[in-house]
Amino acid sequence: MTETKPPLESRIGKDSPFTFGQRYLQDENDVFNHNAWDHVEWGEEQIEAAQEMIAKQYEHPVKEFDKKLYNENPAKYWDIFYKNNRENFFKDRKWLQIEFPRLYEVTSEDYQRECTVLEVGCGAGNTMFPILSQNKNKNFKIFGCDYSSVAVDLVRSNPEFAPNNEKGVAFSSVWDLANPEGKLPEGLEPHSVDVVVLVFVFSALHPNQWATAINNLAKALKPGGQILFRDYGRYDLAQVRFKKGRLLDDNFYIRGDGTRVYFFTEDELRQIFTKHGPFTENRIATDRRLLVNRKKQLKMYRNWLQAVFEMPATE
Repeated sequence: MTETKPPLESRIGKDSPFTFGQRYLQDENDVFNHNAWDHVEWGEEQIEAAQEMIAKQYEHPVKEFDKKLYNENPAKYWDIFYKNNRENFFKDRKWLQIEFPRLYEVTSEDYQRECTVLEVGCGAGNTMFPILSQNKNKNFKIFGCDYSSVAVDLVRSNPEFAPNNEKGVAFSSVWDLANPEGKLPEGLEPHSVDVVVLVFVFSALHPNQWATAINNLAKALKPGGQILFRDYGRYDLAQVRFKKGRLLDDNFYIRGDGTRVYFFTEDELRQIFTKHGPFTENRIATDRRLLVNRKKQLKMYRNWLQAVFEMPATE
């Protein structure tokens, strides 16, 4: 089974990217002079090579019995993931203040209006704690939630976690973004969130959970609120590297640790959030990066998607 090839511009993303980096490859002869290059355009050669590797994955998909095991209890595998990475998981996402300036606007000293941020899939607090540490808005609240109870315990045990101090109000709880009951995180009122941070989270959901997740996000956000989104793009190195026995469904995989991951296109995100969901598109961009193994003379193409979606303001 192989994929039908859409037009090249839709496959690699036709919109102008955000400002992700400033190292541009002007001369192909310089490619091995650095370890990484930003905004590297993909041609037919890269797309076709990725498609060939993905076509081979369909020859040995995950067995039906194993699919059921992985899809029935995904929280189990995220708990194991955080237990195994307890000591070295936290990494400060310093790029957030560049890519999503909205987060730092609402925490500035000049912004003294009430603001609530919800980080979905907070993990060990990679976004939550850096935001809190620089917050100067006395009326700021941040909710960190995760599907994994182990991750939430990591957040609560962090010495930086204080439910109410001079840096702002922080909460952390277990929450399933795609819960069918429409429940919100503990202590969070409907339509009370100004900003939702959704970084490498949506890809962990099964495609049949997307609509429910969108409804829950809409229930949480205020009119005019924003979703800050970053996740894996189609044909990313992580996708094409999967070997046999990892393909769950089209562009949907199971990693070696049992966690799931989907690889999106820009057009898919538009469909999910704006065509089938209630949100409007502020912008969507593709971050393409070329990583280089200078010793082995290898080129490795990374591809991420970044977007801002907004809840329509009431008239």
